[in-house]
Amino acid sequence: MSNAPTIELGTLMPARAGTVDPAKFPDEVFDLYSIPAFDRGTSEIVPGKEIGSAKQIVEPGDVLLSKIVPHIRRSWVVGENRGRRLIASGEWIVFRSYRVHPQFLRHVLVGDPFHAQFMRTVSGVGGSLLRARPAHVAQITIPLPPLPEQRRIAEILDKADALRAKRSKALAELDTLTQSIFLDMFGDADRNPKSWPIRRVSEYVAEFQGGKSLESESGENVVTRNRVLKVSAVTGMTFLANECKPVPDSYTPPVEHFVRPGDLLFSRANTTDLVGAVAYVERTPQNLLLPDKPWRFVWRQPALVEPLFIWALFQTPAVRREIGSRATGTSGSMKNISQEKVFGISTICPPIAIQREFTKRLAAVERVRVDCHASAKDSHALFTSLQHRAFRGEL
Repeated sequence: MSNAPTIELGTLMPARAGTVDPAKFPDEVFDLYSIPAFDRGTSEIVPGKEIGSAKQIVEPGDVLLSKIVPHIRRSWVVGENRGRRLIASGEWIVFRSYRVHPQFLRHVLVGDPFHAQFMRTVSGVGGSLLRARPAHVAQITIPLPPLPEQRRIAEILDKADALRAKRSKALAELDTLTQSIFLDMFGDADRNPKSWPIRRVSEYVAEFQGGKSLESESGENVVTRNRVLKVSAVTGMTFLANECKPVPDSYTPPVEHFVRPGDLLFSRANTTDLVGAVAYVERTPQNLLLPDKPWRFVWRQPALVEPLFIWALFQTPAVRREIGSRATGTSGSMKNISQEKVFGISTICPPIAIQREFTKRLAAVERVRVDCHASAKDSHALFTSLQHRAFRGEL
């Protein structure tokens, strides 16, 4: 869109958007466009008495851009009037003009070229305190082709974005499928409706093996022979090999500290919600080391359990609740659990042949997940490519 006219965003900001204090209208119901509402995907329908501060008055077709936590790209278009006053949090920058197609502007505001400029308008000390400064955002220049061209570009990007969202939804549904397979085969781990044998963790785990806490090499893009995992490599219940940091080449680790394919890792220290998180290592670089907080399960022999069965079992509410109740620590932000307390947890332990059948089914789901992930990656690449081409005038 290099030859398209351009415009400063400030000319699209309403001079007097107006505000309202919903608390003065306690029984009136509002459509509230808040940051949490954006993350849930729909505006909130809230009575005035439940809204604690003054809000901006917005109109259908207004385009909103979040000025808080600016690295997360949040922009949406105010929907139609459904018979309630439309209001928005003060954390949104509002754009309103007959000169722009709302969906076109939204795509511009979440696109890479704009976002790079947007991040240069940010001030604050970090994290949730970072905010974009509207006066500086107003000075950013964006391309503004004729309205028919804006509509055409928006339609193309909307379709590509919908395809990308569909692929992401499919991946999320595969996670639900894994839980469904577990429930179908084993039932609720708390109620144990299938009367499986109950065993203590100590009956099938010989020990939890940890590594060493190591000082990381400082500097950007440091390359060392070995790297050590961060706690974040485990906390998402999926092993993230790239969540690691370099360790000095002067350190020679023992062989047992290296992460291996087939390991099941356990986070002994984290927040109350995440302590005890487990992650199965399907594949890994050969140079990754265990730190002192994530442990490796070491199984008793002959084996009574399959690692992937335990991976799923330790994500059930029954086991998560047991781990949370046994974890200790004075800080709400960090809890620890000892090996002895984990060993004392009792869980269902179905025959290993049935656990192996569960593992086979998970492998089938994983094959679909790999294909779906590749498709999602392709969809994202397509969207990004279309986005760049659109804003260079090449669509």
